[in-house]
Amino acid sequence: MEKKVIVLLAEGFEEVEAVTPVDYLRRAGLSVTVAALGESTLVKGSHGITVTADATFKALDASVANWDAVVIPGGVPGADNIAADKDALAFIVKMATAEKVVAAICAAPARVLAPVDILIGRGFTCYPGLEKQVHNAAWNEDSVVVDGGLITSRAAGTAGLFSIAIIEALLGEAEADKIAKSVLL
Repeated sequence: MEKKVIVLLAEGFEEVEAVTPVDYLRRAGLSVTVAALGESTLVKGSHGITVTADATFKALDASVANWDAVVIPGGVPGADNIAADKDALAFIVKMATAEKVVAAICAAPARVLAPVDILIGRGFTCYPGLEKQVHNAAWNEDSVVVDGGLITSRAAGTAGLFSIAIIEALLGEAEADKIAKSVLL
């Protein structure tokens, strides 16, 4: 059965942290849906690049049974805008509760996952300095930290490694290695 991934985009998202996973995951043959939070499928990133999402989040069936993973890019105010969207946040919590893959990068672990207790007792990483906002979790400075279905990463410069970790979690090490080699990572 085809694995399905949803990538959440909110105004102010970090472009590299969103587009790199979409690209790498699609190269691996995963079904990736880019979902815009808001009324439009056009979403402006933190560096002025506008991306056209596949659909708005509201137009999608946000039943956890329909998805294998959720990817949460960072960026400010992008991560804060995701955290402020009650429907998206409830979906992320349900994905974590169902032990699906929850992947967050840069500001997103601290600004989206920590406030809803997804990081409690878990290993994680995030953009340097934001770990001070997180309590009852084990931060480390690795580029990517995988703790069960929770995948976190540090910043735009680690987006490739982050994407490969998501592929490995969903399709296995061989497929992740194949994609990593194909992009010379």
